[in-house]
Amino acid sequence: MIDLRLLREDPDRVRASQRARGEDVALVDSLLSADERRRSSGVRFDELRAEQKQLGKLIPKATADEKAELLKRAEQLKADVKAADAERDAADAETHELLLRLGNLVHPDVPVGGEEDFVTLETHGTIRDFGAEGFEPKDHLELGQLLGAIDVERGAKVSGSRFYFLTGVGALLELALVNAAMAQATAAGFTPMLTPALVRPQSMAGTGFLGQAAQDVYHLDKDDLYLVGTSEVALAAYHMDEILDADKLPLRYAGFSPCFRREAGSHGKDTRGIFRVHQFDKVEMFSYVDPEDTQAEHQRLLAWEKQWLSSLELPFRVIDVASGDLGSSAARKFDCEAWIPTQGKYRELTSTSDCTEFQSRRLSIRVRDGKQVKPLATLNGTLCAVPRTIVAILENHQLADGSVRVPEVLRPYLGGREVLEPVTR
Repeated sequence: MIDLRLLREDPDRVRASQRARGEDVALVDSLLSADERRRSSGVRFDELRAEQKQLGKLIPKATADEKAELLKRAEQLKADVKAADAERDAADAETHELLLRLGNLVHPDVPVGGEEDFVTLETHGTIRDFGAEGFEPKDHLELGQLLGAIDVERGAKVSGSRFYFLTGVGALLELALVNAAMAQATAAGFTPMLTPALVRPQSMAGTGFLGQAAQDVYHLDKDDLYLVGTSEVALAAYHMDEILDADKLPLRYAGFSPCFRREAGSHGKDTRGIFRVHQFDKVEMFSYVDPEDTQAEHQRLLAWEKQWLSSLELPFRVIDVASGDLGSSAARKFDCEAWIPTQGKYRELTSTSDCTEFQSRRLSIRVRDGKQVKPLATLNGTLCAVPRTIVAILENHQLADGSVRVPEVLRPYLGGREVLEPVTR
C-alpha cells in the first residue's frame, strides 16, 4: 500500500498514477474522505476518553449533590465513548479497505498507455534467417514431440487443457535449466530457496495478488489457502511482521517453486503447446533493499536476467512496460522478450518489477537503521520460467533434421550433450 501521508500531501500525484494505470481516480477522493473521518473520529475518541478519566478522579471527591450530576455525566460519557470507538473502528476499516484497492504509484519514467504502448529499450542477439539456411522452422510442440520431450495429449487426458508432461529429455532439460539458473543466482549472491506452493490469504493479499489478479488465482476453499502463481508471494511474506537490521540489506533470495495460474481471460490465446499453461516451474529472484537503493537494484535484477538469456544464446529485447500493463504492486516493470521464430514476434520470458515500499507496508516488513524504523523496498525478477524458456530454446536452436543444439551453459547439466536428437516412437 502507499504511504497515507503522501496521499494527503500530494493527492494529485496519486490521481495521476491511477489515471495512468487506467484505474478509478475517484478512489483517491474516497480514501481521502475516509482518512479524514478516521483521524477526526480518533481525536474525538481521545478527547472523550480524557474527559472520562478526569471525571473518574472527580467523582470520589464530590459532594453528594455534585456526585449525582457527575454520575449522570459519566453515564453519558460511557455511551459517547462507545459510539466514538465504533465510529473510529469503522472509519479505520474503511480506510484500510480502500487503501488496499489502490495500486502502487507509477514511476514518472514509465510510458503511459496500455499493453501495446511499451518502449523498447534494447535488443540483443541475432534473429536467424531460416530461409537462408534452407529450411522451414518447426514450432516447439512439433520439435518436442520429435524429441520425445513434450506430451500435451496425455496432459490434457490426465488434467485438462493447458496441462502437459515433460518426458525424457524434456524433463532433463527442465532440470538443467533450473540447476543452471540456480547456479547463476548463487554465484551472484542469492540464497537458494525452495518455497511453499500454498500460502495463507494474508500472504497473497500482502503481495497484491488478490486485487486485479484475483481472477487468475487458485483458491482451496476448504483450507482457505491459495496456490501461488509465483514464488514471489512466499518470498515476500518470508519476513512478514519482522523488523530487519539495515546492515543486513540487501537480502536476496532465489526461489524455486511450482506456479499455478488460471489464465482467466486467455481463452483462445496460445492454445498450442506449452507457452501458456496452468502449472509450471520457475526460478524467481527477490530482493529486500533500502528504499534509496530500489532503482539501482532494479537495474541489477534486469542485468542478471539479460545475463541469463544471453547465456542461453537467445535473441531478445528489453521493454519498459506501459502503465496500464503494470501489476498493482509494481511502480515500474521491465520485460525481457525472446524471439519465437514460428510466431514471428518477441514474447515475454522474464519480467522484473520494482515494488518500492508497496508490499512491505502491506506485509508489515520494516528495517531498523539506528533509532529509525521504516518500511523497506522489495523487488522481484523472473530468472527462468521453465516452459517458455524451453519453447524459446527449441525453436531458436533447432536444426534442419529436427534435432536441437544445446546452449553451452546447459551442457554440463545434460551429461555433456551438445545436441538433442529426435527419437523413434
